[in-house]
Amino acid sequence: MPKALRNTLLSIRDLLLTAGPFIAVAIAVLVIAYLILDPTPPRKVVLATGAEQGAYAEFGKRYQLMLKEHDITVELRTTQGAAENLALLNDPNSGVDLAFVQGGADGPRRRTDDESVDTRLVSLGSLFYEPVWLFYRDDSARRLLLKSPTSPEKADATLASLHQLGAWRVNIGAAGSGVPRLMQTMLEANGIEPQALTLLRQPQTPAVISLLGGEADALVFASAPESLMVQMLLKTPGIRLMDFAQADAYSRRFDFLSPIVLPRGVVDLALDQPPADVRLVAPTATMLARKHVHPALIQLFVQAASTIHGEAGWFSRKGEFPKAGSTEFPLAAEAERFYRNGPPFLQRYLPFWTANLIDRMWVVLVSIVAILIPLSRVVPPLYQFRIRSRVFRWYAQLQALENDIGRRPAAELKADLDEIEAGVAGVHVPLSYADELYSLRAHIAMVRSKALGDQQVADSRSSQAG
Repeated sequence: MPKALRNTLLSIRDLLLTAGPFIAVAIAVLVIAYLILDPTPPRKVVLATGAEQGAYAEFGKRYQLMLKEHDITVELRTTQGAAENLALLNDPNSGVDLAFVQGGADGPRRRTDDESVDTRLVSLGSLFYEPVWLFYRDDSARRLLLKSPTSPEKADATLASLHQLGAWRVNIGAAGSGVPRLMQTMLEANGIEPQALTLLRQPQTPAVISLLGGEADALVFASAPESLMVQMLLKTPGIRLMDFAQADAYSRRFDFLSPIVLPRGVVDLALDQPPADVRLVAPTATMLARKHVHPALIQLFVQAASTIHGEAGWFSRKGEFPKAGSTEFPLAAEAERFYRNGPPFLQRYLPFWTANLIDRMWVVLVSIVAILIPLSRVVPPLYQFRIRSRVFRWYAQLQALENDIGRRPAAELKADLDEIEAGVAGVHVPLSYADELYSLRAHIAMVRSKALGDQQVADSRSSQAG
């Protein structure tokens, strides 16, 4: 190995050995902080959606695609709807991490009962309106409204109030969806006894088939207009959508309902569907998460929600959703941070994984730097001491040998000096410390000269005396 390269490698080794303890401490602190802070989110998350071909299912697919761009796998769990989703979130063994939940799905119990269940869940904000769609058959309306003994003289075949549903066969959705609880609340507000009408509880697709086949007179479900079933029924001849003339009154009675309007022509401008504005009531859909869900995942889902639900729709203007308000559950800290400041600064310029790691570790990094900067001042003196000690340790032997001049035979002194010189020849120091090595060698030569010179004088005096 060339001597220059050897000296360079030795210098690097000395520097590493000197600074090694400080580097080891920094790495140990980083590892401990990493384990405690857990900055890296899991690569898989489970999202409970809703019935197939429903709005929740459609939105779930969009979230799945968007998070896939960040190497996050979103497993979609098909359910009957909001009530089942809420139950899955509250079940620690369900494996569900996040879910779409309809406003009011938890019912009034949350305001009076033990809050221990709710404290395990946080909201990512309000995402979109879920109108209450009450579709009914035109022929059923003519048959049941015009022939009803309680109908007024000027009654027509238009369903204008839930109070008119007596003797109707109404499909309110399967257990597990949010509609049965919602309809029960609304029917009670209208003074309708459950036995006054026939309530059917079929899942969404069979319920639509029953309505089209005449086995049911009306169908109720709450869903965003992105639902394929909603769009199909809005365009189906013989099927009408109830106009909630009392929409404002419902919103005053129930704080989880909002009055909204389906604008004229929004379904099909060319065919002018609907031919007039339709008043509706709508709970607001939110996404709930368990509190253990990693904050970075919450941040990703909120960012995805901004893209998915932020455009203009049938019931909202661009940028109206998602939003922090109108949610019955506490807002997640990361969601609040997003609504206040937008995406994290670093994520605007760096890949998600890199930005997230720095964002969650920067406090620790700054702390380590603040500690190591003062400690680093010790490294140069230690390095200097380590290098100079290779030279200085020979001076003790040289001084002892010098003290023996005149006391020991010259041959012994010479042998010891040769041994010291051989040892010094194996010493390697950086060029910046070479002057000290050369000084040592000069001092060895000086002692050698003194030892041999003094011995020659002693020998000369001995011969003269003889």
